[in-house]
This record gives sequence, structure tokens and C-alpha cells, in this order.
Amino acid sequence: MILALLGSPFPAWAKLHGAGVSSVATGQCLVKKDCSGGQEPEAPPCDIWSSPQDPEPDNTEGAEEEDPFFKSPLNKLAAAVSNFGYDLYRQQSSQAPSANVLLSPFSIATALSGISLGAGERTEGIISRALFYDMLDKAGIHSTYKELLTTMAAPSKGLKSVFRLIMERRLKMKIGFVNELDKAYGVRPRVLSGNARADLQEINNWVQQRTGGKVTRFFGEIPAGISILLLGAAYFKGQWVTRFDTRLTKLQDFHLDEGRTVKVPMMSDPKAILKYGFDSELNCKIAQLPLAGSVSIMFFLPQSVTQNMTLIEESLTSEFIHDIDRQLKTVQAVLSIPQLKMTSETNLASTLQEMRLQALFSTPDFSKITVKPVKLTHAQHKVVLELREDGARPVSAPEMTGPLNFAIDYHLDRPFLFVLRDNDTGTLLFIGKILDPRSA
Repeated sequence: MILALLGSPFPAWAKLHGAGVSSVATGQCLVKKDCSGGQEPEAPPCDIWSSPQDPEPDNTEGAEEEDPFFKSPLNKLAAAVSNFGYDLYRQQSSQAPSANVLLSPFSIATALSGISLGAGERTEGIISRALFYDMLDKAGIHSTYKELLTTMAAPSKGLKSVFRLIMERRLKMKIGFVNELDKAYGVRPRVLSGNARADLQEINNWVQQRTGGKVTRFFGEIPAGISILLLGAAYFKGQWVTRFDTRLTKLQDFHLDEGRTVKVPMMSDPKAILKYGFDSELNCKIAQLPLAGSVSIMFFLPQSVTQNMTLIEESLTSEFIHDIDRQLKTVQAVLSIPQLKMTSETNLASTLQEMRLQALFSTPDFSKITVKPVKLTHAQHKVVLELREDGARPVSAPEMTGPLNFAIDYHLDRPFLFVLRDNDTGTLLFIGKILDPRSA
């Protein structure tokens, strides 16, 4: 992948070690070192890159040093569950190639992590591999997850994320599992009473209360045939670090595809300050905007009007996003973004079964939960996301100085993908594919 600044007077070619990602322009003119001895600012026929004044790269073989960002147990865990989230998104998007997709994978990852406390060795191993726990110190996973939940629940982040296990009617659970789940994850399972109306009201009220009244009517009716149901819900309302001027929000064109255009409310900022880069391999423009609470949103905008995001989607990992974040450069831009208020309701059971978790829905070992054979039957997910003009600071127009003082146009006026993440831990909070903002 080659990241560069479109419109920059400084062509950039630089190799970044780790995750196969290349660096963005920095204002220092870097040139390719061609295998034949010549120099040209074209894509490389070989994998050798250097700055003219830099020494030859050290080709000493050996294991790459771990990025300091991923050294702490908290950030390692965040990377693992976020990689599960990118897998979940990819699978869901492949099942709905022509529809908007909105997920908050963190709530589903948390539910799976919680239920793993009740799994026997074989089933626990299946869940651990899906959540990438096999790369972590398993002894401290659940205590670290408790710390991660506390961090993500900070009011400044604007996130409400909840999960719950809904158990079949009158199931007798082992008290050890119930207590462990409550201790690490702050939630107790709900055993259905058999009174459908009472169960429906209690579950819907619980979700509504835990999400600050923002996720309502989680169920229209209680699904039939529940053995174990994973419930995941989340709400996010972003507060931009610098708010948009509502007077500049107007109906503008959004290109659904090469032949169809619709009008949608677009927020605008003619002098936005954002982080930016262009990925020549993915052929997309990437921009990142800061939100309050040390949260940011990264947009991936294909150069051409297309609903096919597969190339971008296949690249998404925690490490990839972290590397992109480090390489994007601060620029001033003419910016426009659709107003978004998205609600998504999804039964993720079939999606999870395509993600090496099929055994949880057939013959799992949940003997630490109950003596009765039980299995996953449902995974219900409902999320709400709002991105309006609201911001923490008044509208301002800071001036850029230095070599990056040039205008960038960045208009989300065609299908795009976004990643909403916590800056401090890298936790994936929301991810979405927007093909039509009107149905978002």
C-alpha cells in the first residue's frame, strides 16, 4: 500500500515496517531506489525504498519488534476483540453487498467473551480463536476486559454499549458462572419466565435503560425456540472536536452509483482541519476527524463511484488501522459529510456461524453454565449512531502553516466506509458501509 497526499507538492515514497503498510508524505521528498540503479517517482518494481540522505536499510533477518502501542495488556486485548469485529463486519457485508451495514462489534465480542466463562475446554478454545485470544495471556483476559469496559464507558466518549445472555425458559444455572459473569462483565443472565409479555417488557426496558433511552423496542416479540440468545446493543452520538456550522448544512448531491444521484443533507466546513492520505493500492482517499473523548472516525472514500468496498474491507485489521492513523498528515480541507442518524437491527446468528463459530450453534460444551445441554440459537444486534453538527468547540478557522498548507477537497458524496475507534486503546466501536445515507 502506498499512502500519499493528493495535491501535495511533495511526492512521497517510503516503506514502513509492519503490517505491509507504507508511509504518507511528510514534506520530505523521498524517491524510489530502483533495482536497475535509476530513480523515478513510479510504483516500485522491487521492494527497496529509501530517502536520498538515509543510509541503506538494515536487512538483518529476525523478528520484528512489537509496536509499543500494542504492548500493554489492555491494548493487546482491544486489538484482539477489534480484529474479531473487522471479521464480523466483513462477513456481514458479504451477506449484504448492496445494503448499508452498521455494526458495533464490541458488544458482540463482549457477549462472546462473557459466555466463554461458561464453556468447557473445547468450546472455550473455539471462542478464543474467534476473538484472537490465543495470542494473549489467558489468565488475565477477563480482568483486563473489565478494565476495557470501564474505559469505554467514560461519559466523554458518547458510547453506550451493552450485552446480555437470554437463557431458555426456567433454566437452572450454576451460581459460579452467574457470579463470575457479574464480577467481570457487570451483567447477570436473564432466564425467560415463560410469560412472553412480561419477558418482552423486561428485556426492552433493560436495554432502553442501559443505553440512556436511545435504543428502544429492542424486540418486537420474543423469538421462538431460544436456548441461549446473545443480545448486543449500542448507541453512539458523536461530538466533533470542532462543530459544524448549521448554516452551511444544505441538500447536496450524493451519487449512489454511476447512474443515480439523490439529494441528502450535507454538513460542510470550507476550512476543516483533518488528517488525510491517499492509498494508491486501495485507490481511496482516507480522512480522519477527531471527536470528543479521545475518539476518532476514519473515512475510506473510493476514488470512483462504486458500491463494491471489498478491496478496502479485506485490508481492515487493528494493526492496519493503527498504521494508517500514524501516517495520515494534518491538512486543511474543504469538507462535506452527510448527516447521519442510523439504526440497524440484525440477527447475526448466520454471520457468526460463518466465522468458525458454527459449533456453538450445534453441539457446544456449556457445562459450566448448566447441567442441561444448551446451545446458541440467536444473536440479536441493534445499534443507533448519530453524526450531526454538534461539537465541543465553536466553529473556527485555524490557519495551517508550513509545507502542508494546501487545500484538499474531501466530499463524502458517494458510497464510503467508516471506522469509529477509541484513540487510546484502538478499540473498534462502530463500523459502517454507507451506500445510501437516506436509508441509513
